[in-house]
Amino acid sequence: METLFDLAAKNNRLKELESIIAKNGFWDNPEAATPLLKERTFLSGRLDAYQALLSELEDNELLAAMAAEEGDTQTLAEVETQLESLGLRLHAFSIDMMLDGEQDPSNAIVSINAGAGGTDAQDWAEMLLRMYLRWAEQRSYATEIIDFQPGDEAGIKSTTFTVKGEYAYGYLKSESGVHRLVRISPYNASGKRQTSFASVFVYPEVDSQIVIQIDDKDLRIDTFRASGAGGQHVNKTSSAVRITHLPSGIVVQCQQEKSQHRNKEMAMKVLRARLYQNEKQKQDAEVQQLHDNKDEIAWGSQIRSYVLHPYQMVKDHRINMEIGNVNSVLDGKIDPLIEGVLLAGVD
Repeated sequence: METLFDLAAKNNRLKELESIIAKNGFWDNPEAATPLLKERTFLSGRLDAYQALLSELEDNELLAAMAAEEGDTQTLAEVETQLESLGLRLHAFSIDMMLDGEQDPSNAIVSINAGAGGTDAQDWAEMLLRMYLRWAEQRSYATEIIDFQPGDEAGIKSTTFTVKGEYAYGYLKSESGVHRLVRISPYNASGKRQTSFASVFVYPEVDSQIVIQIDDKDLRIDTFRASGAGGQHVNKTSSAVRITHLPSGIVVQCQQEKSQHRNKEMAMKVLRARLYQNEKQKQDAEVQQLHDNKDEIAWGSQIRSYVLHPYQMVKDHRINMEIGNVNSVLDGKIDPLIEGVLLAGVD
């Protein structure tokens, strides 16, 4: 009933938009018209998809009734197969219905930071990076690493990357929080069990039509030599860029490109996204605390635990969902966890 209510509300909103667009003078202000046109396209797509699914369901129900009357077992088997496929598409549609936030269709900017746990935590941060890159690959999303800080001995201290594709932010936004790993440490000679933490933060990539005012006087821009792999040119020239936004204290950097200009451009994109998120949500208190106090990337604040010893299990603490195949999850198959959070309506 909630879905039907939502669809009715969306249909009413679509009619309202059609009325606004039909008025004289609507096209006189393209800047104001663009978001309304985008919203109309979005709503039309959702409603058309629903009508197509509903029509297919009705056709199959009619075909099944006719086949049952005639004792046509072959047709009944075909209908059963089609209904199984339809069920999967209805599930996907239910997920899509949850992605109705203003920024859900956007590309995503993801930052991962190692927390408590030393070298193990840095290794864990790199494992999370691989998990998300594999997830994006399986969805045919494009990814680009724009900052990468290698660990002292292994793994990474932090990384920032983009995920580009339809609803990338909508799917990944629920991954923001602390992720906990329990395993036998490969970096401990005594083979003791180790608990490690890493934080994940997800931001929408700001649409170029949304204007974020950034004054040059509010920026401190530093250049430095890139660290880690990257080739002779990247490592021997001061092409890496770090930008500090003085009023907010936000610091972003990019060192993956050979060109200082390109690195600055990418860093500004990340900064613009961060500032947009600040303005739109006023930095949710819990997320802001994680940003400001790295000690909070530790026990008691995790959203999800990945246990490799003494048993194997992934548990999302927000919805009490458990998955026994940890290796599958770490290989990028995190859709059941993402969908579970979305369907539960957890912020």
